[in-house]
Amino acid sequence: MTSNLKMTPNLNIAVLRRLYQSGQLTPLALVEGLIERRADADDHAIWISRLDADALRSYARSLEGKDIASLPLYGIPFAIKDNIDLAGLPTTAACPAYAYTPTESATVVRRLIDAGAIPLGKTNLDQFATGLNGTRSPYGACRNAFDPDFISGGSSSGSAVAVAMGFASFSLGTDTAGSGRVPAAYNNIVGHKPSCGALSTRGVVPACRSLDAVSIFALSAEDAEQVLAVAAGYDADDPFSRPLAAHGFDFGRAASFKFGVPMAKDLEFFGNAEAERLFAEAVARLQSLGGRPVEIDLAPFLDSARLLYGGAWVAERYLAIRDFFDSHADQIFPPVREIIAGGRAQTAADAFAGQYRLRALKARCDTVWQEIDVMLTPTAGTIYRIDEMQADPIRLNANLGYYTNFMNLLDLAATAVPAGFQADGPPFGVTLIAPPGQDAPLLHLAARLHRALGGRLGATAHALPAPENPNLFASGQIQVAVVGAHLSGLPLNPQLTQRHARLVAATRTAPKYRCYALPDGKRPGLIRVEEGGAAIDCEVWEMPAIHFGSFVAGIPAPLGIGQLELADGTTVSGFICEGIGVSGAEDITAYGGWRAWLARVR
Repeated sequence: MTSNLKMTPNLNIAVLRRLYQSGQLTPLALVEGLIERRADADDHAIWISRLDADALRSYARSLEGKDIASLPLYGIPFAIKDNIDLAGLPTTAACPAYAYTPTESATVVRRLIDAGAIPLGKTNLDQFATGLNGTRSPYGACRNAFDPDFISGGSSSGSAVAVAMGFASFSLGTDTAGSGRVPAAYNNIVGHKPSCGALSTRGVVPACRSLDAVSIFALSAEDAEQVLAVAAGYDADDPFSRPLAAHGFDFGRAASFKFGVPMAKDLEFFGNAEAERLFAEAVARLQSLGGRPVEIDLAPFLDSARLLYGGAWVAERYLAIRDFFDSHADQIFPPVREIIAGGRAQTAADAFAGQYRLRALKARCDTVWQEIDVMLTPTAGTIYRIDEMQADPIRLNANLGYYTNFMNLLDLAATAVPAGFQADGPPFGVTLIAPPGQDAPLLHLAARLHRALGGRLGATAHALPAPENPNLFASGQIQVAVVGAHLSGLPLNPQLTQRHARLVAATRTAPKYRCYALPDGKRPGLIRVEEGGAAIDCEVWEMPAIHFGSFVAGIPAPLGIGQLELADGTTVSGFICEGIGVSGAEDITAYGGWRAWLARVR
């Protein structure tokens, strides 16, 4: 397998776009190469159905003559989990008797195609998306991209392996209990479970409809962010859809941040010492990026997770396919049938009791986010061989969901990131977790963590590409440069911190300003000059846009907010002074800033 993998093309999105823009590659040429490689995937049980060669060529030719710059996913091949509709191909949910052929694609698929992406086909999964291991399919147990004796993870098994083995640049999965993260960990790729409702689930076979999320598998976090930017968006025809909120403070690009780590009592590796070692290394790696670890009590999160299969939510799985289940139970895999059948016994009273219990647990879990920016856990505590999983399918599958089952119940977003390889071969991964709306910071931090690890893209021989820093999502923040009494530790700094502002950087202005101590002696005034300017010490703070208006309204004349140029050439909002305001003021430019002048006069 290794020798074949070395011949796989580099399907990283940035790499493909550069090749398209330079004319070295066309979508049609890429498609022809992927058609030639189809047989390479057969022994891994990746696909349930694939578009035929003529259909793929048609998609590629439809891009000819179009502006590459206007299509963010121009010529990018992707795979689709077979519980998500692609017009013209059957949707089976890995159950042939259930299959139907949709006439239109799911909202998320249509958005990707409209952006220039090329669908390749439908991928294997644990039947009805019920499982985290990838063996519960009549189309065969999907095999790990690195060692076919090991599970691929599920339920989005084929989607993950297709990306890892270089058959697709990215893929769509679904994630209700961890299906968009566990397969990523086992195949050395990135798996992003977006904020609930960010990606429309219209055209998706439901598992637990109130909790389902469409997820993204990609070779890198930057690729996942590119796909998310296209796929996300409110869908009025999906009652569970909601706009992706502005993310605020970008802990993913911050020089310092706080990350939660489970207490030792809550860490579970199911006897896998290699996984324990790799997690410890991931914690240290995150510290090296500026993270400060904070121990957290994972107990309420784990208690919430038990509600997913041990409470009334299993009734949602039954409700999703009730008519089919009641008449075709014999067509359903035994472990899946056993789980879904448990939903029949649940009552309305059980459902309300579960909601009350979840509300109480969520209130406890939410307090954690007052102390940390992001949480780090293993994606899964261990991995199993296929024969082990099939011999004990319920218990071992439950182990795989230890760190994942609470996610959608608690309305969290998460990104699974590669974290190295066990000594005996299989990959290991960790997951970054944050409240809803934090998708961009999660992916930014995932990119840094992945790059700090190094290594290759999935199971291919291609190295991680050079870093990119796209700004594809609104932060909802405004940066403001302060030069006087609002500096850290000075009397007016609380006007910033009370508005939830954070210090971004201590820096200097461009050498284009004169600084004056105003006559009241309490404030400096900054004047931009054509000649004779100097660089002045300043701090850049970032605050939520909703608080910026009240902050500006409290600034007395002759000061105000204008555009301030920094030493690196960037421009931000910042304190400036009216020219008339420096009449009678002392020129303190030579001191280089307000702090130095205060120290001098004292």
